[in-house]
Amino acid sequence: MGTVDTIVHLVYLACATCFVIGLHLMNTPATARRGNQVSAAGMAAAVLATAVLLVRDQAVTVGALVALTAGTAVGTAAGLITARRVRMIAMPQLVSLFNAVGGGAAALIAVAEAIEHADRLAALPLQTTLTVVLDVAIGGVTFTGSLIASGKLAGTVPGRPIAVPARRVIMTVLTAGSAVLAVLFLTGRGGVAALAGITAAALVGGVLATLPIGGADMPVVISLLNACTGTAVAMAGFVLGSTPLIIAGALVGAAGAILTKLMADAMNRPVRAILAGGYGTGDEHPTGPAGGAGPVREIAVDDAALQLAYAGKVVIVPGYGLAAAQAQHEVVALARALTDRGVEVSYGIHPVAGRMPGHMNVLLAEADAPYPELKDLEEINPQFGRTDVVLVVGANDVTNPAARRPGNAVSGMPILDVDKARSVIVIKRSLGHGYAGIDNELYTDPKTAMLFADAKAGLTALIAGVHAYAA
Repeated sequence: MGTVDTIVHLVYLACATCFVIGLHLMNTPATARRGNQVSAAGMAAAVLATAVLLVRDQAVTVGALVALTAGTAVGTAAGLITARRVRMIAMPQLVSLFNAVGGGAAALIAVAEAIEHADRLAALPLQTTLTVVLDVAIGGVTFTGSLIASGKLAGTVPGRPIAVPARRVIMTVLTAGSAVLAVLFLTGRGGVAALAGITAAALVGGVLATLPIGGADMPVVISLLNACTGTAVAMAGFVLGSTPLIIAGALVGAAGAILTKLMADAMNRPVRAILAGGYGTGDEHPTGPAGGAGPVREIAVDDAALQLAYAGKVVIVPGYGLAAAQAQHEVVALARALTDRGVEVSYGIHPVAGRMPGHMNVLLAEADAPYPELKDLEEINPQFGRTDVVLVVGANDVTNPAARRPGNAVSGMPILDVDKARSVIVIKRSLGHGYAGIDNELYTDPKTAMLFADAKAGLTALIAGVHAYAA
């Protein structure tokens, strides 16, 4: 091994260290930005080190170098522009698109490698051919599955479960056919045609696997697809013999798998039940207070502001309605106004609030909410018993007391125990259902008052009311 090879391998080792450190820093909102920067720096160094090897070994032609440079420039520009311009409400579907890009790119690597060695596939080691098959299968499912998930989140595909006739039969046939084609490919008899069949089956399988999954399970689906993307990238690393790809893909795959398990536990639903589909609805947008199962108590803005202004402790519970109204800055401004009056304020965040893992944390961090005030489910639940007012903004299923009873769609799901507070104010446009498709029993609780308004407009009015009492 020459000097350049030694240096490159040391750089790869440093890059792997950056990936691990970056992932660790993402554990908390306070260091998450730094974690992203460390991981990005590691990947940039890995790309540069690989480029040095390619140039030294003259492994790329001038045309290929131009294409790689142009592709990198276009991808970088597209990523920067998209990340800066995308609305926070659209972040989940953007993440799904990133998953699709990662899975699709990994599958293309395997296909390209197979085409390049089409005349001697039988002579390739089993490690290479097996990882090619796994890469294509996982990457193909991830690509189309992520596109469908992104469409459901964006509203271009209905968010409700979509039943496909004979879905299980089709999935069984695709799986069995892929297994036969995989055996043919691995034994050197199927060639590129067998791999093409596996690719087609994977692409169709991704669509069929995601269509029946309803909106309520989308946070878990995003995590699962993220894990699949990482696994596909790791397989691509084995195909190419690229250490950074293997390590980065393995980290993403492992982190995504762990997060999937945590999210499924937070919904009290096994992953197999989520993959079976049929749970959850699309967004419901009734325009008025009607639609609930029982009488509710409405509250005027002035009365709500009075309760908040003279409370000793307030907990704010954000949900998807906050993101939909892009009202994160208003809710943080309200919290600051209350803090200035000496009110103790914190945020109670459910793991599956919003459309993706950490959606509410990212939303509030964007508005510069103090990190110590962001409390997760286990940390905030014991505090509700001594809370004067809970302000729920757009959250639905994650606050539904029906979860404590058997026999309904949210039974057993850990919820935020907001009904244990002395008083609850809910800002919501209507009494429409959440993604689970059932009424929220919190709304008919005698201690709950409903402020029917768009989240941004309602919070703005509350800020003005709190300031008026401070004058």
